[in-house]
Amino acid sequence: MSTQTSAAQTRYRLGTRRSPLAMAQAEEARARLASAHGIDPAHIEIIAVTASGDRIQDRALAEIGGKALWTKELDAWLAEGEIDFAVHSAKDVETLRPEAFTIGAVLEREDVRDVLIGAQSIAALPVGAVVGTSAPRRAAQLLHARPDCRVVTFRGNVATRLAKLAAGEAQATFLAAAGLKRLGETGTGHPLDAEDWLPAPAQAAILIECRASDDRTRTFLAAVDHAPSRASVRAERALLEGLGGNCHSPIAVLTRHEDAGLHMRAAIYAPDGSERVEAEARFAQDDTVGPARLAAQLLAKASPRVALHFAGAAA
Repeated sequence: MSTQTSAAQTRYRLGTRRSPLAMAQAEEARARLASAHGIDPAHIEIIAVTASGDRIQDRALAEIGGKALWTKELDAWLAEGEIDFAVHSAKDVETLRPEAFTIGAVLEREDVRDVLIGAQSIAALPVGAVVGTSAPRRAAQLLHARPDCRVVTFRGNVATRLAKLAAGEAQATFLAAAGLKRLGETGTGHPLDAEDWLPAPAQAAILIECRASDDRTRTFLAAVDHAPSRASVRAERALLEGLGGNCHSPIAVLTRHEDAGLHMRAAIYAPDGSERVEAEARFAQDDTVGPARLAAQLLAKASPRVALHFAGAAA
């Protein structure tokens, strides 16, 4: 029996968070899988959950449990066999994952840039501007470039953050270009040059996890795995692991494909933006030691006030 015939006769259950962006990503994953296998999208059922991270909106994620708040409900469903695979924003998935799970596919990565809402550029922000973000990376990058600005916590989905901005809770905020595109908001804000304003690790990538023991689902997902995107996401997650980064750690990274290898530029910061450490490296696409070496180089250059935010500094 061919793989296509087998897929057409099997129904799969796709788990996702219930937020508008997560649902858009789930629909994209379903459409890509259905197209790759020549099956009706109805053969892939979307099952949504309201994640803990979506229920708690008044505090920064780092204060209430970190990235696990995006994944724990879906992890439980996956472990219990309630779903066959889960679709995540790659940047929201913890670096160290249960051995029972594996990354079945990484979809082709979208635009990695951040978008500034409320001004045409960082330089164009008014003196003393109040900027809303809950991301340590964005806050540290902003305060490094513009120490006169003041950061206030902004959480919630895209619509919520835009509504807070419209209500005057801040003069500007940041959103991911990929998320805006997936929601049909491509004309919103001003994209920031990724060479100057480095993105978050694994930003703009959709990651699909399944049970490591589920060979049938792993084969099904492999049809939409985008090798270059998997390589860059794997390298950036290896950098995170080497740094010992967590939700409090300001980390920015840009990975470019060059010939058969990768060129990675990364920076770590003091949370208040007062210090920035940058380094770069080139290595093969399947080399996880290269990113780890780059992490060690960054930590070796960092002052104690920067290094204390990275567990890798104690290794």
